[in-house]
Amino acid sequence: MHDSTVKGASQTPYRVGFLLVNQFTLISLSSAVEPLRVANQLAGRELYTWELLGEGPAIQSCSDGFAVNLDKTLADATDYDLVIVVGGLSIEQNLERSVLAWLRKQAQRGVVIGSVCTGAYVLASAGLLDGYQCSAHWDCLTILTERFPRVGCNNQLYTIDRDRMTCTGGTIPMHMILAMLSSRHPQALVDAVADMLICERYRADVEMQLVPMWSRKVEMQPKLKEVLQLMEANLEEPILLQELADFVHLSRRQLERLFLKYLHCTPSRYYLKLRLDRARRLVKQSSRSIVEITSMCGFVSTTHFSRCYRKYIGVSPRVDRLNCQPDYQSAASEQLSA
Repeated sequence: MHDSTVKGASQTPYRVGFLLVNQFTLISLSSAVEPLRVANQLAGRELYTWELLGEGPAIQSCSDGFAVNLDKTLADATDYDLVIVVGGLSIEQNLERSVLAWLRKQAQRGVVIGSVCTGAYVLASAGLLDGYQCSAHWDCLTILTERFPRVGCNNQLYTIDRDRMTCTGGTIPMHMILAMLSSRHPQALVDAVADMLICERYRADVEMQLVPMWSRKVEMQPKLKEVLQLMEANLEEPILLQELADFVHLSRRQLERLFLKYLHCTPSRYYLKLRLDRARRLVKQSSRSIVEITSMCGFVSTTHFSRCYRKYIGVSPRVDRLNCQPDYQSAASEQLSA
């Protein structure tokens, strides 16, 4: 790669500060930093610089017990284009008021503010997510939903909403950073970064994180379990939310609260995910026509189905089918051309 591959990029490196909260998750930090490093390597120049920041002292501990040297404390840290809060374990206990004040100042200066893992809790506590959509690790979503009603918590892998970037944990920060790179550079560079990181598939922001559905969690809420069973048994003809609530003798609002507390999403969103999951299995593992799948999964039209599918999966049903195993491709082509 050469400088000419970078479209409209300033010669000045884009400056990123990673604010490490005590007991931060190392994998989330690494997943966010590595795409920047590889982008520099492939471009042949310094597109990005980054520093590790903390409230102080000069060493921060991660969840693995390793001690990480900070480049700067917040008292000395200035001049960033993007600041990403790296959260981790016991985020409530590890939150410092000085960090909140520093983040507010950065936002006032026009710095893009982001978070990974449980870092969204820090941003929400600083008032920096009010009116924004937000993603966070599933272990943090319940408390976010309950404590910050002005924050649009969702169960997406990551969310880029104007000047806020929020993300779940693990390796997903890599995908959020790749999405950011896509907005700043030619796709050829982004693809090359993904290839270097052996990232076989970009994860779309609208994809949902897998929330562990431990049976004991649902067993503790028999009415929630009953609603889930009703949903799974009625994918072809979806039941209205009010009717689901009536079945288990709850108000609609009570049912929504149960879903937010235990499944971290609304009933409608969860129901749609069930139907689209079934649709995708049929698209990729059967030769049924798109029209048939539309009906079997409770969508009113193929247009509506394709729109929802593209938003959730990232590609249309037709493209997803053509990308699947060769055994089904010929059958799919015949059905789609009919």
